[in-house]
Amino acid sequence: MNSFQGKAISWNVKEGAIELLLDRAPCNEIGSLALSELEKFTAVLPALEKDSHALIISSARTEGFCAGADLRELYQESQKLAMGERLAALHQFLERIHAVMNAIDASPLTTIAAVHGVCFGGGFELALVCDLIVADKMARFCFPELRLGLVPGFGGIPRLKRDLGNGVVRDLLLTGRSIHAAKAQAVGLVSQVVGERDALRVARATAAQLKKFDRGTAAAAKQFIKPIPHDELRREIEIFCELFARPAVEDGLRKFVENTGPLPYLP
Repeated sequence: MNSFQGKAISWNVKEGAIELLLDRAPCNEIGSLALSELEKFTAVLPALEKDSHALIISSARTEGFCAGADLRELYQESQKLAMGERLAALHQFLERIHAVMNAIDASPLTTIAAVHGVCFGGGFELALVCDLIVADKMARFCFPELRLGLVPGFGGIPRLKRDLGNGVVRDLLLTGRSIHAAKAQAVGLVSQVVGERDALRVARATAAQLKKFDRGTAAAAKQFIKPIPHDELRREIEIFCELFARPAVEDGLRKFVENTGPLPYLP
C-alpha cells in the first residue's frame, strides 16, 4: 500500500522517500483514531522499506507538529470504567502506542521529523523516535505532563535519556518548560533549524541527499548508534499507570478538559 488517506494521517511514497503526514484538528492529538491509523502504517512499513531510503514525518496543521496525547478522549473514556478496568485499558493503549513508536524507531530507513510550531508531549515523543529532527525557527518542544501529575508515557523518558545530557533531560521533565528551536539545536536535540514553514522542504532535500549513499551502510550505523531501550520503555508504562491511578491526576485531566481556551496545551 504505497499510499493511504485516513482521518488522522496519510502517507505516500515520493522518489524513494515515504512521507507520513499528520492531519487531524486541532493539533494532531494522538488518540484511538490516530493510533489505529498509525498501526496500519507500521503494518505496511516493512513492505514500503524495500524500495525506500528515508521516512519523513510532518504535519499539515498550522498550529504545529503535534500537541501530544488526546487528553480529552483519555479522560472521557476513563470515566466510563472502574479503576481496575481503567488501568487495564490504559496499559493496553500504551502497549499499542509503544509498539508503533518502536517500529518507527527500529526502521532501517533514515527517519526525519519535519517540525514546526507545537511539538509537545506525545508529539515530542514521536519526533524523538526519528533519527533527525529538522525544526523551523518557530518550533517549541515541551513535556507538559508534569502539570497533570504524570510523566511522558509514549517512550519519551528513555529516548530523551538516549539522546541528550542529564541536565537537559531533568530540566524538560521536572519543570514542564518548553524550549525553542535554537535551544533545541544547541543541546543536540535538533539537527537543523530552518526558516519558518521551511522544515518539510529541507527534510525532503535531506532525504534526496541520503539517496546518494548505500542504504545498508546507514542501517548498520543506525543499529550501532541508536539502540532501543526496551527495558526502560516497559518500565515507563508501569510508572505512568501507577501515577494515573492517583486522584490528583484525575483532577488535573478534568481541569484540562474543562479549559475553554483555544490552545489549552500551551504553557
